[in-house]
Amino acid sequence: MNPSGVVAIVTGGGSGLGEATARALAAKGAKLAIFDIGIERAESVANEIGGIAVKCDVSSAESGEAAHAEVAERLGPARILVNCAGIGIAMKTVGKDGAHPLDLYRKVIEVNLVGTFNMIRLFAVRAQEVDPLEGGERGVIVNTASVAAFDGQIGQAAYSSSKGGVVGMTLPVARDLSRSGIRVCTIAPGIFRTPMMAGLPQEAQDSLGQQVPFPPRLGDPREYAALACHIVENQMLNGETIRLDGAIRMAPK
Repeated sequence: MNPSGVVAIVTGGGSGLGEATARALAAKGAKLAIFDIGIERAESVANEIGGIAVKCDVSSAESGEAAHAEVAERLGPARILVNCAGIGIAMKTVGKDGAHPLDLYRKVIEVNLVGTFNMIRLFAVRAQEVDPLEGGERGVIVNTASVAAFDGQIGQAAYSSSKGGVVGMTLPVARDLSRSGIRVCTIAPGIFRTPMMAGLPQEAQDSLGQQVPFPPRLGDPREYAALACHIVENQMLNGETIRLDGAIRMAPK
């Protein structure tokens, strides 16, 4: 799909991987809607790229429906969805203070997994109604998992579960939506220079980067954005999860 002139939604687009992807799609001529719970940062990015910012809790059916309806009203029907919204915690199954709090586990699943599916279903129900483009294509969905889906470390039970779920639903959702001409792929990033990572001392960042076989550095969000754009543009990519990690395989800790 050529993104030029196409309406695109990026969740978590106010920072990190989402921001880089919103900027990359806008540079290719897409009309951007940035969904984020932190609306101030989303508005700043949207103003810079000529898009709109919409406050959205991706895990909420009501908030999600309102956000998608606003995009349809202000920009028109969306054909591209990139899911970058997510949270993470580091907590062992049983730690010094006892068992992992169930509400924290549930929160990570709600945002990362349920939130991703919520955005997919609300996007797809509208995208299936638009006129098909070349090859019968109506829409493209790009999800964000993590190498933690495969190489979960100590303290990542909740995060790895949520990202493993995103990987697990990629193929069945792609099969579900194939009859409507909507493709679905997932990117599983390794260690990237996101706002959370940028808060670490430079020495710690360099140490983490050296764990990557090649290139021995942290990933640049623009590299994630480049892959997301390629998935949008390459019609044969469908139902696949792609690791973007410099060949790293995470150690237990």
